Amino acid sequence: MLDISVETENDQRHLRVTEEQLGALVRRIGGEGDRFLVVQRIPDLPDVFLQVWHADGGGYTLEHRDGAVDRHFQVELDGPGPVVAAMTGWARQEARWSAGHAWSRLDLGPVPGPAPAPEPAEDEHRLLVERLRELLVGGCTTRAELAATAEEYLVRADRRPLSPEQARQLADRIWLERVEEQAGWEGETDAERLTRAFAALEAVGVTARENFTCCRTCGESEIGTAGAPDARGFVYFPTRCTDSAAAGHGLDLLYGGFDGAAGTTAAIGREVVAALAAVGLPTRWDGDPARAVTVTPRDRRRRLVG
Repeated sequence: MLDISVETENDQRHLRVTEEQLGALVRRIGGEGDRFLVVQRIPDLPDVFLQVWHADGGGYTLEHRDGAVDRHFQVELDGPGPVVAAMTGWARQEARWSAGHAWSRLDLGPVPGPAPAPEPAEDEHRLLVERLRELLVGGCTTRAELAATAEEYLVRADRRPLSPEQARQLADRIWLERVEEQAGWEGETDAERLTRAFAALEAVGVTARENFTCCRTCGESEIGTAGAPDARGFVYFPTRCTDSAAAGHGLDLLYGGFDGAAGTTAAIGREVVAALAAVGLPTRWDGDPARAVTVTPRDRRRRLVG
């Protein structure tokens, strides 16, 4: 697996793809509505990415950015092979991944300076930073979502304390603090065990989604179209449950059968508990299909993706 995320023009997102999967994505692009890929590291780093554009009948424009505006380069390539090779080398952080190509620097204008100091009062700023750090503990937010929260969290009527650029710079600073912290983590976390359990459930016909919608009401209305058409049932947790777990409480998992029968829901609940036990996660559930399955993890760390 490559520690990258790949986003497509048609809003698909692929995490930790193999070299073969990356190659297939590059070779696929070209048609209307599916002409580019954006590749970022996991965890995402500010202004560090690759992107490729290709329209049927033309070549491939590959770009990479390494931080500031004046570190943005591009090259024109004839086919997908060199693109895949360069992207794979970049993903593996090989020292000479960009060698052998005639890169040119893109002139994107002057390098912007730091945004003016934020305007919120000291207590407002403290509350905002606390909220951003809570989201990072939950581990399900992206850099873009964190910046959006920073910009909107303190808005009151006609008062907007942070500009978009101020919000982005604050969010990126706090994001990078967490990235540095998680670099010292070793081994698999309980959050990663949960992801493994959800993948196992997905493989046997149970739609499994993490941090899915804002609440149970929205989740129940949307989970039916979130997975395979022939799925037997579902399990998910909404953002409210993510926040509760990040605050030190258990993580409630909501589940059910798509036929609406209590017996099916109970059976899905038992499958969920078994899948969690298989990866070493303890649960609390009395077998009642009307009650959530609660994961009681010992480790709240969740590595950021972005």
